[in-house]
Amino acid sequence: MKKILLVEDDLTLSQGIEFTLLKEGFHVHVANTLKAADHIYINQEVDLILLDVMLPDGSGYDLCKRIREKSQVPIVFLTACDDEVNVVLGLDIGGDDYITKPFRVKELVSRIKAILRRGSPVEVNSTLQSGEITLDPLQGKVWKSGREILLSPMEWKLMKVFIQNTGQLLTRNTILEKLWDVSGEFVDDNTLSVYIRRLREKIEDKPSEPKFIETVRGMGYRWKQS
Repeated sequence: MKKILLVEDDLTLSQGIEFTLLKEGFHVHVANTLKAADHIYINQEVDLILLDVMLPDGSGYDLCKRIREKSQVPIVFLTACDDEVNVVLGLDIGGDDYITKPFRVKELVSRIKAILRRGSPVEVNSTLQSGEITLDPLQGKVWKSGREILLSPMEWKLMKVFIQNTGQLLTRNTILEKLWDVSGEFVDDNTLSVYIRRLREKIEDKPSEPKFIETVRGMGYRWKQS
């Protein structure tokens, strides 16, 4: 039975999520403050954390940063803040996904299951090479001309999708399905634009003139290097 830590101070929402997850066969620990979440996380093993951003005693981003110092347990942010700055911040500090309120319960459960599927079994892929870019699935790291590029978890996964499909046209829906392993309709399309722009800023010499991630107007994207 997978164990989930739900950190949410809205009692009605928290109870609804807990009820649904229990029906889906999950074991759920519930906290409504950062202090309570810290206590549970320290004393209990959890497989995934659902983390509200705005809590009575601080920001969920702070808890995420502390956890990332010691663990790569999947973290999904739950928040009403859907502007690009908050999405980017949540992903950059180590969040695996970002879902904005209000959301459908089916959407939340699908994302949770997809993330947990991605985590097991451990990948045994060999290193992927594309031109001056090297990606190591076992270490979860990327290098460009021997220099490590620091990527958020989702940026790394997006890079892997592109390199594994070098030269192929990938529609936005195809990319979203590969990233989340669920129907693309559950994912905010704007978030993908954020990922791609941020990834270009990190790997391209001139992000405005990308040589790796090519935009195929009206159709999608293509990884050009081989």
